[in-house]
Amino acid sequence: MFHCPYCGTKVKEGENFCINCGKQLPTDKEERFSIKKKFNQLWLLPIAVAIFSILAIGFYYLILETQEGKAKELYEKGEREAMNTNYEQAKSFFEEALHHKKNFNQAEISFNFMDIAIQVESTLEEASDLSKENNYQEAVTLINESEKKLQNFKGPVVKNVITMISEKRNQVKIEQLNSNLNKDPSIDELKMLLWEAEDIKNEEAEQITSEIRDQIIDYTFTKASEQMMISHFNDAAAIVQDGMKYAPDSEKLKSLQTTIDKEQTAFETAQQKRMEQAINMANEEKQINKDDAIKLLSVKTESDHQGNLVVKGKVKSVATIPINSILIKYSLLSEKNEEILNNEVYVYPDKLLPSEEGKFEFTHFDINKPAEGFTIQVNNITWYTD
Repeated sequence: MFHCPYCGTKVKEGENFCINCGKQLPTDKEERFSIKKKFNQLWLLPIAVAIFSILAIGFYYLILETQEGKAKELYEKGEREAMNTNYEQAKSFFEEALHHKKNFNQAEISFNFMDIAIQVESTLEEASDLSKENNYQEAVTLINESEKKLQNFKGPVVKNVITMISEKRNQVKIEQLNSNLNKDPSIDELKMLLWEAEDIKNEEAEQITSEIRDQIIDYTFTKASEQMMISHFNDAAAIVQDGMKYAPDSEKLKSLQTTIDKEQTAFETAQQKRMEQAINMANEEKQINKDDAIKLLSVKTESDHQGNLVVKGKVKSVATIPINSILIKYSLLSEKNEEILNNEVYVYPDKLLPSEEGKFEFTHFDINKPAEGFTIQVNNITWYTD
């Protein structure tokens, strides 16, 4: 079937013009088989609107993406400045980032935190001034209060601020330690300062801790040695044990403790020997005092002016205690060594102290023979102890 190629109206084979649009039909009948539809211009507006909308949306997202990129760039700059403690500059970058992108939560948090970081920085400067005036406790209180402001924040910058706070606090504590050490502290004060120094975690504090501990070790060693030298071993050991609470790894104190133990053992052994010797000596002395307290120094016979026989002698006390009532029992022998008589005589003075000498003398009025014809044999000596 033939159609007008211009408007699509059906035409007959012999017609030369379209009865609808009036246009001349192609002479080539093959062309009458194709229909050339007329474009409907009513579609132009919707199409144009659609194209414009697509372009507008694309442009909007392009601008938005550009703004977000700029905001992100500014935020990263702010982070770098904040990490370098340039908080004012960082705050400016975060604020500018918020201008480029609203509801930028990270930038807003960082912006707010910069105010706190700036406040902390100012507080730490104030703490430094207080420390210079020796107001150490007040300075530490300020530092601790500034640290509380960071409780609701986290992140690398916050960690840096916390580190800065910790370093300042340690610095103030070290300044306080040095100030106290310059005041010639007592041993008890040194022990307290040692705990404070150990609580500070940095190299300078470690050096101070080591110096304080050395002072405690030296003091402990000296005092314990003094007690050991006067044989107060328990006191010496107690001093060492107390010192090792503060210097548990001290080889010097460990060695001294070993020496104290050895000296105490040696002393106690010697003391035991002395006690045994004393007991033995006491027993010996007791035996001497009982059986051999008097030493006979001399005994002789002579005649007095009336020709009477006189017996004289000397004794010495070898006792360790006073003795008294010393009685000499003797026999008078003839030239033939025959016993003529037995007699007793007391020594004077009545009491002899250790190493003192006494005398005895007895006149035999019934014997008028020359003294040369007699000898004296002392048979026994008795005495009493107090």
